[in-house]
Amino acid sequence: MAINVERRKELYDLMPEGLITTRKWLMENNLSRHAIDNLVKSDQLQLISKGIYVRNSSKITWQSLVYSLQTILKTDFVLGGLSALEIQGLSHYLSFSENKTIHLYGNDKIPNWLIEIDINIKFIKHTTKGFLENENNESQNKLFTIEREWDNEGRKLIIATPERAYLEVLSDVPSKITFEHADQLIQGLTTLSPRSLQKLLEKCQNIKVKRLFLWFAERHNYAWSNKLDHDKITLGSGNRMIVKGGKLDKKYKITVPEWL
Repeated sequence: MAINVERRKELYDLMPEGLITTRKWLMENNLSRHAIDNLVKSDQLQLISKGIYVRNSSKITWQSLVYSLQTILKTDFVLGGLSALEIQGLSHYLSFSENKTIHLYGNDKIPNWLIEIDINIKFIKHTTKGFLENENNESQNKLFTIEREWDNEGRKLIIATPERAYLEVLSDVPSKITFEHADQLIQGLTTLSPRSLQKLLEKCQNIKVKRLFLWFAERHNYAWSNKLDHDKITLGSGNRMIVKGGKLDKKYKITVPEWL
């Protein structure tokens, strides 16, 4: 009995309720196969997929799932786009209420258990290939991110900076994000860092995103916009039709809605 109590305390210290772990991770943290099996039998651990466990599935949150992906499974996913803007209080357009949609940016595969898990959360993966340049063999997904605490134990999520998150949003204009939505979002981005933006725009490989961003920035004429050095930002050549039936902006060579 003493061993069971000791194992239970060890488990509770190791992983909070709602955290997703793997058998490999538990064993790396000094729990034996026998101990893990006993914890499952006593319902202190729940098996949700082969080799995948949770302590108290009723406590699963989108934060605990993202943390598990980033820290336990070591995927390259970053919380980005609309989700990153929302968690930083920069989007009045969305709300993390019921039936949440979480936007993850990275090139790893989303595990099947995350898709099959029975919760009101939809995870959407966005690839980052062709978005940012690699530099000195550093993963492009580590660029322009910050850490943000999500629980009382000081655990942190890796999320995109506001500058990067907004560019990620623009990559989905107009197919999944409307011009109107993108325009509403930038109205809340009055304090972006021109230094971070400059570095980001110089590294960004997506010509459409860069042209759109500079067009929106000029439209709202924020102080940070006037500090950008356009000569160092590659914008490619030729016109880009972003919206059918729109008007051509001759400076940035993109078609935009007539009403803007």
